[in-house]
Amino acid sequence: MIAPDTSGMNFYRADPILADLLRVYLPAALFQHIEPHLDRLGALAGGHLDECARLADKHGPVLHQRDRFGNDRQWIEYHPAYRELERAAYGEFGIHAMSHRKGILGWSDTYPAVAKHAFTFLFNQAEFGLGCPINVTDGAARLLSRFGDDALKAKYLDGLTQTDMAKLTQGGQFMTEKEGGSDVGKLTTTAVQEGDHWRLHGEKWFCSNADAEVVMLLARPEGAVGGTQGVGLFLMPRRLDDGSPNHYRIVRLKDKLGTRSMASGEIKLEGAIAYAVGRLDRGFVQMAEMVNWSRLSNGVKSAALMRRAHHDANTVANNRVVFGRRIVDMPLARRQLMKIMLATEQAVSMSFVTADALDRAEAGSQDAAALLRVLTPTLKYRATRDARKVCGEALEMRGGIGYIEEFATPRLLRDAHLGSIWEGTGNIVALDTLKRAVGRHGAEAALGADLHARINEASGIPQGWRDRLRNLSDKAIGFARDVAGRSENEAEARRATSTLYHVASAVTFAWEGSRIHAMRGDARRLLLSKLVVDHRLTAQDPFTVLPGGGDGVIADRLLGDRPLAMADAATLLGT
Repeated sequence: MIAPDTSGMNFYRADPILADLLRVYLPAALFQHIEPHLDRLGALAGGHLDECARLADKHGPVLHQRDRFGNDRQWIEYHPAYRELERAAYGEFGIHAMSHRKGILGWSDTYPAVAKHAFTFLFNQAEFGLGCPINVTDGAARLLSRFGDDALKAKYLDGLTQTDMAKLTQGGQFMTEKEGGSDVGKLTTTAVQEGDHWRLHGEKWFCSNADAEVVMLLARPEGAVGGTQGVGLFLMPRRLDDGSPNHYRIVRLKDKLGTRSMASGEIKLEGAIAYAVGRLDRGFVQMAEMVNWSRLSNGVKSAALMRRAHHDANTVANNRVVFGRRIVDMPLARRQLMKIMLATEQAVSMSFVTADALDRAEAGSQDAAALLRVLTPTLKYRATRDARKVCGEALEMRGGIGYIEEFATPRLLRDAHLGSIWEGTGNIVALDTLKRAVGRHGAEAALGADLHARINEASGIPQGWRDRLRNLSDKAIGFARDVAGRSENEAEARRATSTLYHVASAVTFAWEGSRIHAMRGDARRLLLSKLVVDHRLTAQDPFTVLPGGGDGVIADRLLGDRPLAMADAATLLGT
């Protein structure tokens, strides 16, 4: 029998831990307000929006250079399904505007990052490609509100945060050039001042949301110094005040492995009019802030891909019968499901921990700002890499038809590969974690303090497990300092970043588990902490057969839906 897929599933109701975590990280009144909206989005993501995403992926955007009368007029044609996805994301739920505009979905204030990314998490389980335009529209509004002058804000900010589709102006971020991707200091785009505006010349090589109405990009002002210090941040409108197109062309659209629904293109700047945003000698630093916000969003979206893959794998395992048994009852399949679950839950928890740090940093906490500096690249590095593995494992769980494009799993796998490339490849982000966050800013001290505080706050956790987590935390912080402090250790940056991620997730699982147990008497999340320690942080003899099938008892508890008492959890922890 071919197992069903997730069609028609409500992704919010199918994921009760999401509600638990939101109760942990959000004020009760805010959670109660957004839950009906999350439930509605969960149903749409598993139904109508999922079908739209399938069609938009199959029928990608098309660039037109002329109209039917032979006039030179560029536009990108999108499938109606993509427009329906836009309507839901921007118009119905206003995900892009939640950090900026009060009143979204009837809430009297703006939303904290934790609440906003709950919507990001659900929407991207259906559609990953549009996640980029949503994020860069949000990011453009943030850059403009933080660094733009009053005139620019008055002219462009409202459109970037609109939920009225007739008034919305989507944002874009054009950074990459042929001369340098991550090496931004090599960019060759130039800016020449002309009165109150600038003229841009050059070429941008990888521009997502290519026909965005408001674009943030970097260029080097005429006469500026080399490197990143001479780079300025500019806002470039798609259309000029008289309605005519600005002086740049979309040369072609990219033929991509994934995110096929969304238009990424190559842009030729031919004297395009743009406006300086903030200090010209701070352009790179300002754009780097947007990249960091995008990295958090990237981690959340990778967690979303993993959760969708997790749903699909569970659906197959629980509904397909082979050799007279359900797949979920077979020991090797249960182990595979546990591997899928563990990486997924790590990404979900680390996403909310990082979003919570952002909220506290925005409220003025310097400790949270330092914590955010190390958590963001750590999340981006590990979660995006795990998504590729998890989506591949879910495809394999379905078997041969999992490879067929009529099912969601091939699209999940294709899209997952982009996460580890956006906003810096794995090597770049690992170096950012170790060389910049740890080596330059000492942010590992804030992480160490935060982990110790969470261990101390985890009421009911056995003392032996607290001691073990505290010891592992100190070792991970020390290892990161050793790698960051010596240039000859640079090759260990990836391993050190992964270690920080695994230790932080093990501590976070224990901390969350204690709170969820206090809410409804379920300590199962503590068992995830044990799995991280045993399989990510402890060396294992490859020639030893583990008694009782290794994690068989833990699998029984985690793959079931019965709550776990703290005393039983303590026994399974071995303390």
